[in-house]
Amino acid sequence: MAAILSALILPHFGWHVLFLVGVFPVILAFFIRRNLKESPTFLNNQKKADKPKVSFSRLFETPQLAGQTIGLIFMLIVQTGGYYGLMNWLPTIVQKQLGITVRGSSLWMVATIIGMCIGMLVFGNILDYFGPRKSFGCFLIGAAFVIYALIQARNMIELVILGAIVGFFANGMYGGYGAIMTYLYPADISATANNLIMNVGKAVGSFSTIVIGFLMSKYSMNVVMGFLSVMYLLSFVVMLLIPGLKEMGKKKA
Repeated sequence: MAAILSALILPHFGWHVLFLVGVFPVILAFFIRRNLKESPTFLNNQKKADKPKVSFSRLFETPQLAGQTIGLIFMLIVQTGGYYGLMNWLPTIVQKQLGITVRGSSLWMVATIIGMCIGMLVFGNILDYFGPRKSFGCFLIGAAFVIYALIQARNMIELVILGAIVGFFANGMYGGYGAIMTYLYPADISATANNLIMNVGKAVGSFSTIVIGFLMSKYSMNVVMGFLSVMYLLSFVVMLLIPGLKEMGKKKA
């Protein structure tokens, strides 16, 4: 919706009006917070006496847990960095490369986001059926290839199609991280694990816009997109080294 609104509002009313529209999600969040109820399991756990104090150190208390936590943080850094890098810089790139307008680049963003939504729906079913290693492996390798292929687009139709495929593979797996972390960590620290890993990954990954901007000023687009592709391949290697995911796959099988 944000991408569609930007295509409609930016050319006629400017970015001030577009930012003003951002107030509506804030209002919506207020109503959700007021009316969304906690699950019975959570409420039941809250009533239990002698609840242990949760510390971040619990996520690193054994070599296996430490490696698992660091590995997942790296995967989230790549996941977030790839998303921010693509969505922040590529509209500008394709405007210059294909000579399209802001409205045209917004169409690419809409296609990418639709691909992402479909990817998340599909990934959930694949994760349930094949387990985490095969699911993440397929999407990470797919992302590495289609991200590099994106710069080969020479017209708007190719760009929209490739954008949707990039969104499918590069961002479709995002919803799976919360699911696997809930499984990989004990129930009393799963929320802590989700918050630490997700937010550290997002915080560090957000600097990708600076890194990609620097690379763009020094190197060709082939180098920049190649860098992003290699990061997804490294994430694939790290994923294979996380023992908890391998054990999770065995139990699934």
